Amino acid sequence: MRVFNQQVFVPAAAVNPQGIGAVARLSDKKRKGTMSRPGQSKLSDRGWRRIYASLLLPLLLLAWPAVLQAQFDYSTDNGTITITGYTGPEGEVFIPDRINGLPVTSIGIGAFAERSGLNSVTIPNTVTIIADLAFYYCYGLTSVTIPNSVTRIGDAAFGECYGLTSVTIPNSVTRIGEGAFSGCSDLTSIAIGNSVTSIGDYAFYECGLTSVTIPNAVTSIGDEAFGECYGLTSVSIGDSVTRIGARAFYFCFELTFVTIPKSVTRIGDEAFGDCSSLTAITVEPANPAYSSADGVLFDKSLTTLLQCPGDKAGSYAIPSSVTSIGHNAFNYCNRLTSVTIPNSVTRIGEGAFSGCSDLTSIAIGNSVTSIGDYAFYDCGLTSVTLPNGVIRIGNEAFYGCTGLTSVYFRGDAPGFVSLGVFGEDPNATLYYLPGTRGWGGIFLGRPTAPWVLPDPVILNFGPSFGVDASGFGFLISWATHLP
Repeated sequence: MRVFNQQVFVPAAAVNPQGIGAVARLSDKKRKGTMSRPGQSKLSDRGWRRIYASLLLPLLLLAWPAVLQAQFDYSTDNGTITITGYTGPEGEVFIPDRINGLPVTSIGIGAFAERSGLNSVTIPNTVTIIADLAFYYCYGLTSVTIPNSVTRIGDAAFGECYGLTSVTIPNSVTRIGEGAFSGCSDLTSIAIGNSVTSIGDYAFYECGLTSVTIPNAVTSIGDEAFGECYGLTSVSIGDSVTRIGARAFYFCFELTFVTIPKSVTRIGDEAFGDCSSLTAITVEPANPAYSSADGVLFDKSLTTLLQCPGDKAGSYAIPSSVTSIGHNAFNYCNRLTSVTIPNSVTRIGEGAFSGCSDLTSIAIGNSVTSIGDYAFYDCGLTSVTLPNGVIRIGNEAFYGCTGLTSVYFRGDAPGFVSLGVFGEDPNATLYYLPGTRGWGGIFLGRPTAPWVLPDPVILNFGPSFGVDASGFGFLISWATHLP
């Protein structure tokens, strides 16, 4: 054997049965000359092959560990080996526990990446680290044995390994890296060890999981960690989790119920967004940061509505304690038909009701001053009335509400408006009260018209409203000609 650049090379004749045959054939030529002595009988071809085979077989057996080592590129650091590459055949792979007498402790970055022909890998119990991208895009891999010595699974370590169906993460592992198993679409079963404390962003993104139990040692679930696990029907969150990342369970269409333990103090935007089968989000009463009512997620004081479950149906009245509706709070709640926003609410967040295709009626309280970007994007609204305090309407706030025909403004034209507020609303007309200001024949790209009222209305705003030195001023708006 020769060692070159930390890779072991073994002569082909020592490892290849065809190589042995080649040696034997070469011997045939030699024995016709100098190999035969006077008085000796000539050996048959079979006899020569037996002799050479008997001589080489012990060498072959001695060299076999080196043969296996020859399939691996590696580096040495402080008396340990890191596998950095693989040059051997596809199929079933057994990673050695020692090379040149040194323990194999790490599978390096991208060591087996994009080896699509691998179908089974056994990792020895000397390995403690599976580094980033170690088995990335090994889409033929159907089985992997992770020993109880591994403490960390790196970012995208098994990303896009489509063929994996089941993985057991041993109790020795403390961290599952970002995207560690992302894109493993056939991965239906995962057992997470009891020592894992962190599940990275996108760790199981787009997996085929049907259920998951997050052990009690876990403190953090990363952004989109289980996002787009379309078949996920149940999840049990351990009682040490303090953080659930943004969109952590986004697009988990089959998820029906979730309980937030008392330990959770931070939940990211849309953590359970677009979970169209989700009937309720329940928060343990002892939780110091969050609460729930009627299956809807709120902050502890019930002043901010954070997430409505996707399967909420019919009519819903927001509690009168609420002052703010969070980003995407009702996003794609497709079964809601009407919502009442109380006078306590001052702000409707970005994308709050976007995609609510069956939402035909919305009653907006008189205290709302700001309507966020995409707030009612692609809703089923036919008519909406905006209170006189609205001063800001965000970008594309009512975009794509193709059934919207009438928008009624109780006050002056809003001073802060963005592009495309009523884009793709071909039938919408904007109505304003006589005596209000800032209107022209076209506003925000839509035609305007006076709002015809059956009875006089006192406008409780404007420069003339209120008490002054000479008395009390107000403006009456009244259009007497009804259509």
